[in-house]
Amino acid sequence: MDKQTFLSVLKQSFITYLTTNARSNEKLKVLHGAIARDIDKKIKEMGKVDYSVFALGFNDGKEEKIQGRYIDKMVDITIKHKNRAIAGVAVKYVMSNYFQNANNYFENMLGETANIRSNQLQYFQLLVIPDKLPYFDKNGKITKWEEIDEYHLIKYIKLSQDNIKQFLHTPDKTLLYVVHIAEPTQEIKNKQDYKNYYLNNDFTIQLSQKQFLFDDVVIFNDYERFIEKVIFSILAK
Repeated sequence: MDKQTFLSVLKQSFITYLTTNARSNEKLKVLHGAIARDIDKKIKEMGKVDYSVFALGFNDGKEEKIQGRYIDKMVDITIKHKNRAIAGVAVKYVMSNYFQNANNYFENMLGETANIRSNQLQYFQLLVIPDKLPYFDKNGKITKWEEIDEYHLIKYIKLSQDNIKQFLHTPDKTLLYVVHIAEPTQEIKNKQDYKNYYLNNDFTIQLSQKQFLFDDVVIFNDYERFIEKVIFSILAK
């Protein structure tokens, strides 16, 4: 997928999120399936027919379990070689309430990465986050709008400086994809207003104009480069 296609997939996943309940995995099928299909297509184009890719929304439509050093883990996207799992890609698309969950997201990412990479398998992370997103309270009221800046990404900047051979909690490669969802042109007070607006009005999702500097381990806002790195790393083993 090129940039515009990937942004279209993100928009489709966002709309699916708005039209389904919180427990539905339909939004995951849209995004995970598209990425898995892209990886599979590029591997096959290189003549590597003994590799297979599994995810919700692709292949048999199911996630696969990867054997970790400590516990086995159901992984968003699994790549197998001759039917043996060799790598995984974790995907997270944050839609709201990022600040209160940011540390948990990051700590969970470190833990699951360490568990899998310690078992001599490769692991990659993809995080999509809008540069401005709503905070909903328990009653669904929007109490504030959260805006991403460098302070909120400092842990990823530090992560980007890691030596992946030394730190097994660091993903082989991480894609941080910061987007901008066109803001409402009318007052939005709660989750229902939010859903109604985006379901009944045309809007765009574009790459954020915000700029952040990362070292090599983290790729910023370049989906195509991330996929190339994932495939190169997998096939080089």
